[in-house]
Amino acid sequence: MWEIAEKIFNSRLILGTSRYRSPENLREAITRSGAEIVTVSLRRQAAGDGNKFWELLRELGVTFLPNTANCRSVQEAVTTAHMARDVFKTNWIKLETVGDEYTLQPDPFALLEAARVLIADGFEVFPYTTDDLVVGERLLAAGCKILMPWAAPIGSGQGVVNPQALKTLRARLPQATLIIDAGIGAPSHAAQVMEMGFDGVMLNTAVALADDAPKMAEAFAQAINAGRMAYEAGLMPTRSFAEPSTPLPGTPFWKTEKQA
Repeated sequence: MWEIAEKIFNSRLILGTSRYRSPENLREAITRSGAEIVTVSLRRQAAGDGNKFWELLRELGVTFLPNTANCRSVQEAVTTAHMARDVFKTNWIKLETVGDEYTLQPDPFALLEAARVLIADGFEVFPYTTDDLVVGERLLAAGCKILMPWAAPIGSGQGVVNPQALKTLRARLPQATLIIDAGIGAPSHAAQVMEMGFDGVMLNTAVALADDAPKMAEAFAQAINAGRMAYEAGLMPTRSFAEPSTPLPGTPFWKTEKQA
């Protein structure tokens, strides 16, 4: 069980909903993954097969996490968040503010300012940020309870590019809910961050563009569960030297039939 923003879920996977081959492909991916929270963007899903898209998600009974994807300013992000609250009837918002066009790295100054405004307006803000500890601390001080740090630039599939930064973030912010968002390209990457003690993983591109999106979604779900179980069980410490798995002095205690 996972409690996030005063709601209880079974799955620690949050699934994005863009770039799938068809609404049916998306439906099967969500179903096979067991994801109970999905991100949605008003700005990206407004055109085309929009009505069918929204009907599909509502039929699945998932929890919506609207986002402010592609917003470049505080005002743009705040306005989009208010529109999303009206449409989806939720105070949850995944706050995104683009700062760099090449890496799509979040703008930490706009992110912090927009977070303060939205929290004052009654939103539960899920800020998409980098692995910078100071930015994370400032967002928490502003009233955020959840952070969504990246593992690598969005859509890159690189996995964890700075494991030490993520480990530091987890160690220094023990009470915060930390969900890895962006850069995860393989189930092994998801297992890795869950073994570090992160609370969940947000995915989109790695699933949506897979040859078999539903199968990949299920693979990620299993990896996330395995990583969480390993973290809770307690991983063995790494060593710079060998240690025998059977630490008995002398000869083995068993005998062959010939010796007997």
